[in-house]
Amino acid sequence: MSEWLASMGVELNIVPHLIALFVAYVLALPIAWDREKNERSAGLRTFPLVAIAACGFIQAAETVTVGNAEATARIVEGIINGVGFIGGGAILVGKLGTRGTATAASIWATGAIGTAVGLGAYDTAIVLSIVTFATLRIMANFKAAKNEPDDAG
Repeated sequence: MSEWLASMGVELNIVPHLIALFVAYVLALPIAWDREKNERSAGLRTFPLVAIAACGFIQAAETVTVGNAEATARIVEGIINGVGFIGGGAILVGKLGTRGTATAASIWATGAIGTAVGLGAYDTAIVLSIVTFATLRIMANFKAAKNEPDDAG
């Protein structure tokens, strides 16, 4: 099969793509775990899928965008808008206030992780993953403390 594809001018270099997709998947897992643990609207399935999809769009476009920064920027812009749209679906507005903004922002950050991996900026993707996870964990403690009733009352 690979000989036939090669005769048609098609090269299959799957391993680098698998590695990038795996890295995007793994970097999304801590964020997904946090959202799942806190019973949010998106969790262990959504976040890794967003990361690998963003990474996959970059990788799929590689052959047509190579050497063309403007074309790559258009692909990235499309990913930003698409992931933002998905995140918007996590936001619920009701009489008691707005919920889901942290989940929406986390989805957006996860899209950035996948995009960074797809572009080969692994260091950026790692930092994004760590900072997003840390923000969700650390700031949740402050939010919980703020929402507790005042005992002095």
